[in-house]
This record gives sequence, structure tokens and C-alpha cells, in this order.
Amino acid sequence: MSFPEPFYRWRPHPWHGLDAGPNPPKIVTAYIELTPFDSVKYELDKATGYVRVDRPHRGSAQPPALYGFIPRTYCGSETAKLSSPDAKRGDGDPLDICVISERPITRSDIILNARVVGGLQMVDNGEADDKIIAVFEKDLFWGKSTEIDQLPPNMVERLTHYFSTYKLVPGSVSKVQISQVYGREYAERVIQAAMADYDREYGSG
Repeated sequence: MSFPEPFYRWRPHPWHGLDAGPNPPKIVTAYIELTPFDSVKYELDKATGYVRVDRPHRGSAQPPALYGFIPRTYCGSETAKLSSPDAKRGDGDPLDICVISERPITRSDIILNARVVGGLQMVDNGEADDKIIAVFEKDLFWGKSTEIDQLPPNMVERLTHYFSTYKLVPGSVSKVQISQVYGREYAERVIQAAMADYDREYGSG
């Protein structure tokens, strides 16, 4: 990725100013908002491109992997078509991604290249909110993984449990539904749909 010299005078917006990746949908850019060590929910402020402190996690669970999104993606109508029949629409956010890294990465507001291996088909309050699962491309342990079944089952189970429960309020009914764990091929279709939704919503220029 090369840019003219004046580009470097300003930081690009993480959602709109970065590429989806060097070889999407196989190798994508992951912009990281949360690390496995965060007990506070941080997320991108869409207006400014800075990381905003959103809220403390309600429970004791922390993200089991690096968590962020793929730039220049948008969960709209095409993405929702690939989700559960219970999804009425996309959630209107960039496509979320969880990245597995053997070495601890302790800071957020960073980017890395991630190899896509699968995903979680998730609906949150009637909106498609899939979570792509990937590995850090340069990771010495997981970087060559190409399918989700090459990861330890407990690792995927932790991701599923976290997203099933992280918004749960005692005494209330969960609005989150994870209908399936899917492999790389389907995950790549979801990413392509989210890239098409982005182009439709914001243009491809």
C-alpha cells in the first residue's frame, strides 16, 4: 500500500482511510480496539477516528482474543443475507474480527495483518453481528493456520461463550444468538458481502 507524500501529514481514519487488507478476503487488515487484558470496553468513535472509552465490562469476563474490525467493511443488507434468518438487518457497523496471537499483544489502537480461518454467525437484538475469527499472519504458532478446526476447540468455545454472555444482565433474557461456527470459506463470503455493503453505503473511491 503506497500513498503520496502529503498523505503522511495526517493520520487516516481507521475505518475509512485504511485498506481492507493486502489480499482480502483471505488476508485482511485488523484494526484492534480491545485486547484480552481489557476490563473496559473501548471502541472506535466513528466521527473522529479516535478510540473512545465506552463502558466497563459488566461481568468478570474479558475478551479471549484481540478484537476489532476490518476497515472498509459495513454490515448491511448483503451481510445480513448470510446471517441467521432471525437477522432483520445488519448492525450498521464495520465487520468485527477476533485475532489469535500466541504472544501477548497488550495495546490497542494498532493494525495488523490477519489470516481468516472462520467466524461466528451472531445476531444481536435482531441485527447481524458476525465475528470473523483470524490468526495473526506472522504468529509463529498460529500464523500458518488456514481453517478454524486447526485451532484448539476450547479457544473457539471461549470466543463463543464470551460473545454469548458479555452483554448479559442478571435477571434479563439474552438478546444475543450464536447459531453456528463456520469455516474459512463462509467467512470469506461474509467479508466480501461486508465489503460490497461498504461500497454501496460509502462508495468505492
